[in-house]
Amino acid sequence: MLAIARALVARPKLLMLDEPSLGLAPLIARQIFKAIKTLNSEEKLTVFLVEQNAFHALKLAHRGYVMVNGEITLCGTGQELLARPEVKAAYLEGGRR
Repeated sequence: MLAIARALVARPKLLMLDEPSLGLAPLIARQIFKAIKTLNSEEKLTVFLVEQNAFHALKLAHRGYVMVNGEITLCGTGQELLARPEVKAAYLEGGRR
């Protein structure tokens, strides 16, 4: 939260976040994602988010990209990607098929 607050002091037009939930307890990670959603929806701040927590990231995303070994393999809206069976299997169900 402090790192995000420090970035916001400069009144950016674009906020880039790399793994904001990394190492955080699930409750705190949810708070971070809620703050990101608020910044985007209420403050009209564009947010570029790189995140391995696919479920929370795609729930927020207007547009999402799935990368494998540095290559974009899928793209679409967050909701479209959440609905894709291969995304569910690889990122949301622990690799179960």
